[in-house]
Amino acid sequence: MTPWNRPVLARREWAAALGLLMLIGVLAPLLHVLLPEGAALRPSTYLVTLVGKILCYATVAVALDLIWGFAGILSLGHGLFFALGGYMFGMYLMRQIGRDGSYGADLPDFMVFLDWKTLPWFWQGSDQWWWAMLMVLLVPGLLALVFGWFMFRSRIKGVYLSIVTQALTYAAMLLFFRNETGFGGNNGFTDFKRMFDLPITSPGMRAGLLAASALWLFLAFVLCRHLVRSKFGRVLEAIRDAEARVMFLGYDPVPYKLVAWVISALLCAVAGALYVPQVGIINPGEMSPANSIEIAVWVAVGGRGTLIGPVIGAFLVNLAKSFFTQAFPQLWLFFLGGVFVLVTLALPGGVISLLKRRSADEASSGGGK
Repeated sequence: MTPWNRPVLARREWAAALGLLMLIGVLAPLLHVLLPEGAALRPSTYLVTLVGKILCYATVAVALDLIWGFAGILSLGHGLFFALGGYMFGMYLMRQIGRDGSYGADLPDFMVFLDWKTLPWFWQGSDQWWWAMLMVLLVPGLLALVFGWFMFRSRIKGVYLSIVTQALTYAAMLLFFRNETGFGGNNGFTDFKRMFDLPITSPGMRAGLLAASALWLFLAFVLCRHLVRSKFGRVLEAIRDAEARVMFLGYDPVPYKLVAWVISALLCAVAGALYVPQVGIINPGEMSPANSIEIAVWVAVGGRGTLIGPVIGAFLVNLAKSFFTQAFPQLWLFFLGGVFVLVTLALPGGVISLLKRRSADEASSGGGK
C-alpha cells in the first residue's frame, strides 16, 4: 500500500488518540465543573490552567514539526505567529472589560493612561468575537503568506532561513514594545474580566478552554498527519532530502513549502488565541526569539518528523519547567540547555525513538519465543 493510501491513523492509534481526547478534553473539564472544590477527583484550577497551556504549546510544536521535520524548514520565529494570534484575540478580551477597568472608561486602561481619546482604526470591530477570530486567522496568515513568498522565492534556506525568521520575530517584538503602536507596550494586555460575556475565571470557562485546547491539538495532529501521509507530504519530504532533484523532476518547491508554512502559522495563531484567556496576559515577551528557540527544543526532545514526538516533548519540557522555575528558578535555563545538548548528542531521534526501540525489542523477543 502506497503511503498516501494508508489511513491517517491505525485503529489502535485512533483508539489511543480519542481516549486521550475524552480524558483530557471531556472528563477532566466535567470533573472540574461538577465536583465541589476540594473533592479528591476534582482537577485543581492550577492543574486545569497548566494542562490547557501545555496543550497550546503542544499544538505549536506539532505545527513546527510539520515544516521542520517534513520540509526541512527550521523556523526560529514561530513564536511570532503564536503571539499574534494571542494579541488579536486579546483585543477582544480587552474590549470585553468595558467600564470595569481601573479608569471606568470605554477605552482600555492603557489607552486612558496614554491619554488616547478614541480607539485606533485597527481596533474597530474588536468588540465582536467573530471579528476577533477572523483577525486571528487573517493577520498571522497574511504575514506568513507574504513573508514566506519572498523568502522561498529567494531560495533562502538552511541556517540563513533560521536567522531571517529569528530577525523577523525580534523586529516584531521591538515594534510591540512601543506604546504608540496601540498594543499596550511593555505590559501588553492583561486584567481580563469576561469572554463571551461570561466571567473568564469561572470554572465553566476554564473547563471550556481546556476542552477547546485539547480539541484543537487533536485536530491539528490529525490534519498534519493527513498532510504528511498524502502525496503532498511525500513531495515535502523529497524537498527536505533533495530539493535540487525535485526541481529537476519538474516540481516547483515554492508552493509546497509556502502552503505548509502558512498552515503551520495558522495552527500556531489559533493556539495563541486559546492560550491568552487561560494565562490571563499577552505581552511582547511572547515574541522573544528565546521562546521560538524553546519551541524547537520541544520538537527535538520529543522527536522531529514524528508529530507525536513534539507533543511528548512539549509536555516533558514544560512540566519540567513548571517544577524547576519554582524549585530552582536560577537553574532552569541551564537545565534546558543541558537537555538540548544531551538529546542532540545521545538521542538524535528524541524520546520517541526510545519508545520505538522498546517496542521493536519487545516484538523481536516475542517473535523469538
